[in-house]
Amino acid sequence: MRISASTALVTGGASGLGRACAQRLLQDGAHVVLVDLPTSDGAAVAEELGPNASFQPADVTDSDQVEAAVTAAEQHAPLRAVVHCAGRGGPVRVVERDGEPGSMATFEAVVRTNLFGTFNVMRYAAAAMARHDDLDEERGVCVLTASVAAWEGQIGQLPYAASKAGVVGMTLVAARDLARNHIRVCTIAPGLFDTPILARVPEEVRGRLADAVPHPKRLGDPKEFADLAAHIIANPMLNGETIRLDGAIRMAPR
Repeated sequence: MRISASTALVTGGASGLGRACAQRLLQDGAHVVLVDLPTSDGAAVAEELGPNASFQPADVTDSDQVEAAVTAAEQHAPLRAVVHCAGRGGPVRVVERDGEPGSMATFEAVVRTNLFGTFNVMRYAAAAMARHDDLDEERGVCVLTASVAAWEGQIGQLPYAASKAGVVGMTLVAARDLARNHIRVCTIAPGLFDTPILARVPEEVRGRLADAVPHPKRLGDPKEFADLAAHIIANPMLNGETIRLDGAIRMAPR
């Protein structure tokens, strides 16, 4: 699909993978609506990205806020693409080191953001896309974000791994469901990427993480994630697929 003269909605757009996707889709000629928490730098980032970028504050688990973000996106041009990058982590073990059961509150919060939030964004975006006429024989594309943790979650990543496995599991089902609406769904499962979260990690630890990647032996560049998202949008035969973007890494238990 040609994304020029259309709107793309990017969640988690204030930083990291989302910001890189916003920059790439702007280069491809789209108006981009950045969706992120009200406490984020989304407004400043949108201003920095230029007149074809705008910011809509929203928590992806809040139906009213997501619906408002999609409505705002449609004011610029037909919504044709969503790249959903918003997510969070939170350490939980089945039994914690002190012998207590793992936190249900943390488990539920992580799954709610990563899995429920994905469905919430996709359902409102797809409903808007389905109302449009076909463009290049389709109406829209949803690009979701999972993680290699969906297959190789490390100790302490229980809710994160479970939620990302859920995103992988919904990908083909959603693609089949939305085929009648001419809307494609694909998921990217990134490995270790150089995002603001990893920027807070000591350089020595970052070096060990990079060494764990077989080739290229470095952290991924968010631009590489954005390039894949843009290719998924552009390539009409990519549908129902989860693509690992990880330099062939297979995560160790810890």
